[in-house]
Amino acid sequence: MKLSVIISTYNSPEWLEKVLWGYSIQTHKDFEIILADDGSKDDTRQLIDRMRDETDLSITHVWQEDDGFQKCRILNKAVLETKTDYLVFTDGDCIPRQDFLEVHATEARPGRYLSGSYHKLPMATSKAVTKDDILSGRCFELSWLKAHGLKPSYKNSKLTANRWQAHLFNALTPTRCRFKGSNGSAWKRDVLAVNGFDETMAYGGEDREFGVRLVNLGIKPKHVRYNAIVIHLDHKRGYVDPATVEANKQHRIQVDQRGITQTAHGISSHIETDPAGVHS
Repeated sequence: MKLSVIISTYNSPEWLEKVLWGYSIQTHKDFEIILADDGSKDDTRQLIDRMRDETDLSITHVWQEDDGFQKCRILNKAVLETKTDYLVFTDGDCIPRQDFLEVHATEARPGRYLSGSYHKLPMATSKAVTKDDILSGRCFELSWLKAHGLKPSYKNSKLTANRWQAHLFNALTPTRCRFKGSNGSAWKRDVLAVNGFDETMAYGGEDREFGVRLVNLGIKPKHVRYNAIVIHLDHKRGYVDPATVEANKQHRIQVDQRGITQTAHGISSHIETDPAGVHS
């Protein structure tokens, strides 16, 4: 099963490089990467060119001019560049464990989307992660992470669960199964059916709103919180606006209550001639 991995990024080449090294050693080899770049400077393009040379990764760089937080718009453009039937969504600050794509490919079923999670690292630990730590897998070992600043937490069980425990924890977790833009996957036909992401939404729950429309369409969510593992590198969040987050929440509630499946501000605005949803 071939996958398209859509990675969002914005002016963070140091973190993006670490993420791409993670994809260079995936056990599931049949995939392409679509980098959804929301206006990064030229150093990101230079990094991508270098990583193409240093790895066997197939990377398509989809870039748009910096116009503030327009992640939904660049994600929709990236979807149209994919060449496979199944899409994995993640971010340019989330390093995947070696079996990350294998889990998404194995768990994929018609009529379903997958919802994972991430394990957030403090800044000191994020900076300590090196290429060798990624390629060796050390940065996913709890002992290494604790030695480099990770504090004890019940959430650390995400990193230590074996396959049987992961399936049990996924079934028992009280966390609601919502779509996660940092770790989620869906069939391309379903993404197109809901018209992708709502481009009127800035940061704050825009991925969850997308997931609500998938559920309204009849797509059932499934947890992969404890087996599709990424570690999240720390960064500043100057783009977070509480008023926008609250407005997004109210919009999502309305979408849920009204059973809305399609946004009027999505992928279709980037398709010039083909009403069937095929990239022209």
